[in-house]
Parts: sequence; structure tokens; C-alpha cells
Amino acid sequence: MFNQQPHYAIQWIHHIEEVPQTEWDALAMPLKTPFLEWTWLHNMETSGSVGGKSGWQPIHLTVWRDSSLVAAAPLYIKSHSYGEFVFDHQWAELAARLGIAYYPKMLGMSPFTPAEGYRFLIAPGEDEDELTELMVNAIDHFCVRHKISGCNFLYVDPEWRSTMERHGFFTWLHHSYIWQNQNFQTFEDYLGAFNANQRRNIKRERKAVTQAGLRLQPLTGEQLSRSLLSQMYHFYADTCDKFGWWGSKYLTRRFFEQLYPNYCDRVVLFGVYSTEANEHPIGMSFCLTKGDRLYGRYWGATQEFDNLHFDTCYYTPIEWGIANGIQQFDPGAGGRHKKRRGFPATPNYSLHRLYQPRLSQILHTYIDEINEMEQQEMEAINQDLPFKQTSPLERIESDR
Repeated sequence: MFNQQPHYAIQWIHHIEEVPQTEWDALAMPLKTPFLEWTWLHNMETSGSVGGKSGWQPIHLTVWRDSSLVAAAPLYIKSHSYGEFVFDHQWAELAARLGIAYYPKMLGMSPFTPAEGYRFLIAPGEDEDELTELMVNAIDHFCVRHKISGCNFLYVDPEWRSTMERHGFFTWLHHSYIWQNQNFQTFEDYLGAFNANQRRNIKRERKAVTQAGLRLQPLTGEQLSRSLLSQMYHFYADTCDKFGWWGSKYLTRRFFEQLYPNYCDRVVLFGVYSTEANEHPIGMSFCLTKGDRLYGRYWGATQEFDNLHFDTCYYTPIEWGIANGIQQFDPGAGGRHKKRRGFPATPNYSLHRLYQPRLSQILHTYIDEINEMEQQEMEAINQDLPFKQTSPLERIESDR
């Protein structure tokens, strides 16, 4: 006798609603990231944030055994590189000089979400190596057939990275700014990690917000409403317009409104209220949480107040996070303000396979040098953090 191999069927789908939510979430819910769950990705599509003329065309890969979903990969065909936060524009320029079409390309990530955790979704108990090989082969065949320049996975789960390297993907190193809870029990414990000068600075910044007649209020669960989420869109859009990020206003008002009520268990808003007229927030930051992780995404305010951004996006979420068992806080893209507030530069990785031999060879030749330069940049950033001599960063390094 011999063991009959499972019969798998590949299906490419253009809308995640073609997969029952219970089937998809059976694969996505065990992950640490909330951004690959059915509701989040479905909302991206039905709100018009992806699809249409957005340059993000869903082409999700699913693997079935009989009528059961055993694996899936959220994927998109891209006609540009916006909304990714991994900046490959120089690759596109190089391809253009070589007379190679760089777009369209295939992308695996949660759209507009530079947060670690992307990977293939594979049902527990399945042969992960076999399914991974099957999915990689399906992607290769699809990309070659449709003249897709390459397949790119961004902000990948670090444990998944080595698996995909074995399948021929090369790794590009980047960095994010991530706060780690070093067994802090109170906000004062967090302050105690800094040198005396930075402790005073943070206290002054929070005091300035209070003296401006403002109070910050975490909003979760039943405190949330469709109206509040619609206001969050207003703050998000206003920030994009105010700072000239018109090309970064990716999400629609409908996206925010549709988070209510089915995704409210993931949403944490930090509302800014005037102590004189506190019925409606005058500012807000938008975060999501899952397990012991907190993710900062967007913020905005109707008026400018000194240090309000720092308190709304960093200090109050950290204070809430400590009180609610959060161990890791990713405040979102960018880093100029973050490193001074306890967010060390932390590696994240993207994975790439290019199907044009000449371009692939060039990138393979230089990727180690590129990654070494990135590593040196992270080390330089982290040498300048305002921690006490025995710092959270040093404790992180010693635990590795």
C-alpha cells in the first residue's frame, strides 16, 4: 500500500468575498497580525480603497482540498509603487534604463499597512512545505504567463522569511521603529528607562498638552460609533492635505465607517477633547490591537497644539498599552520623532523574486551590500537613543 497524496486545487480570486469569512479567518485568526483577517481585507475592497483605479488589483491565491480552504495568500497586481512604504522606485528607474517593464508587479502585503506579519495562510495540520512549494509554483506560472515583472512580499513574518529564502526569494532589509514593553508596570516605569534630560522633556511635552486645556481619552468597544470613525476619516484626510500628502490619502471615508461594528474589537481610538467643550473630539489617533500588540496608523487634529502629536500618537497609547498588557507597539511609518521616545530601529524584511533575468542578476549582485548599509544605518540610529546606560535596547540585544 502507499499513502495517497492530497489533491489540491488552485483558485485565483478577484474578491475576498468569494471565500466564506469563516474559512478565511480559520487561517488568519491564529496569526499575530490583525491585517490579514477577512474583515480588514474585505473592507479594503468594498470601500473602494483598493480595486478600481487605485492601482491595487486584488488577485488572491487560494488552495482547496475538496471544498475546504487549506491555504491562501492575499495578493495584488500593482501598476505603481505607492502605498507600500518599501521604496523600490530606484528599481523601477533601473528597469526603465534597461528597457525592461517594471510594472505591473505582484505584491503580497496588507494594503497601505507597513506592519510586520505577512505570510501565506496555511491551515494547522497541513504540510506547510508542500503547500508553500505549490503556491510558489502557482505564483511563478501566473507571473510568467501574464508578464508580471516580479513577486514581492513586504513586511513579512520573520519566521516565514527563511522558508521563502529556501524557495529562491531574496531578502531586502529595512527598519521600523518599534516600542517593546520591558516589563513596565506603569508609565513611570517607561519614563525611568530614559536619561534624566529626556524624562524631563517627555514630562514637559505632556504637561503642555494639559496646560492647553486638552485631555486625551482612549475609546474602545461600546465607546466607539460609526460617527466617531467617520470623524477619524476627517482627521486622516485633513492631515494628508495639510502636509501635502495628497498622494497618500489612500483610504475612503467608507473604509473607516465600515469598521463599525464588525471590527470594533480591534480598534482603539485616542480622542483629544477640550476641557471646556468636550462633546466632540478636536483630534484623534487611530490604532488597532490584537493579542499583546498595538499598531498606530493615522492621526489628525482640527487645530495645532504644541506636542499634541507626541501625546496622541506615542505617550497615551504607550500608557494605555502598559495598562492593557501590550508588549509591542508599532506606531506606524516614519521615524524622525520616534527614536527619541523609546522606539529603537528594528529590522523588518521584504522578499523578492524578479522574472527578468538581467534585472534579477543585478539585484542579486548588490543586495548584500544594500543590506549591509541598512544594518549600519540601524546601528547608528540606535547608538543615539536617549536611554540610561542600561537601556531597553541593550536588554533587547542581550536577549537575542
